[in-house]
Amino acid sequence: MKHKKVTKAVFPVAGLGTRFLPATKSIPKEIMTLVDRPLIQYAIDEARAAGIKEFIFVTSRGKSALEDYFDVAPELESALRKSGKDHLLEILKDTNMDSGAIAYIRQNRPQGLGHAVWCARRLIGDEPFAVLLPDDVIAAEKSCLQQMIEAYAETGGNMVAAMEVAPEKASSYGVLDIANDMGTIVEAKGMVEKPPLGTAPSNLAVIGRYILSPQVMINLNKIKQGVGGEIQLTDAIAEEIGKGKVYGYRFRGQRYDCGSKAGFLQATVAFGLARPDLREEFGAYLNDMVALQKAAQ
Repeated sequence: MKHKKVTKAVFPVAGLGTRFLPATKSIPKEIMTLVDRPLIQYAIDEARAAGIKEFIFVTSRGKSALEDYFDVAPELESALRKSGKDHLLEILKDTNMDSGAIAYIRQNRPQGLGHAVWCARRLIGDEPFAVLLPDDVIAAEKSCLQQMIEAYAETGGNMVAAMEVAPEKASSYGVLDIANDMGTIVEAKGMVEKPPLGTAPSNLAVIGRYILSPQVMINLNKIKQGVGGEIQLTDAIAEEIGKGKVYGYRFRGQRYDCGSKAGFLQATVAFGLARPDLREEFGAYLNDMVALQKAAQ
């Protein structure tokens, strides 16, 4: 059976980013740079690689810098052109989005991820769609969302990116209750949002990549507040388990939680060392730092 192509993606970016204060007092967290690109650029590039054509940002007050980032910068481009810095002009091309490719929707009350996704319902209509959380940066040869879309072409239904976590950390995630483990793809018989310690049905945690059917929007429309007083996306997806299919996809790649300071620093080191133009100098510096720490002990 041929499944409808996924060409729309929702990016929930309305959060205040309080864990990164005071930096996020004046700039959106999604604009914070990982090496030399903002977090949101990694998410956009991943979506583009997966064939996404329409990008829907769910924003809030104080996020105008996000809109400016994806706009054309004529003065900057002119200055670079006059200076003969063509390589920088090429880099800028990736930050420009065609007119109409991005839509901005306001979430006027912070009511959780489910509510943020629901805010985009009129632009999604009756089509399947992807959701990408920019806090989750995934280093992979083939983009995580592209892997999922290829798998979705075979399964249809709803699909969430999943990874194994230590049992003691499962309470920080939405966790899959597995009906059928087929290796890369698992069929879910349940989903539990942030289960109390020791009660998780598995250690397969859901992370910030989703391919969802339009029915999930209908489910969100009637869901009441769940864990933490928020409208949980997990609850709306779980409603589809009995009616259709919900799958977890074990993606190939390394996920970094850039919503935490430690995760952001880990990603900075990993992405810095992966860059040919930085690897030697940065690697030497890190080795020196480790040597100094050992000497101090």
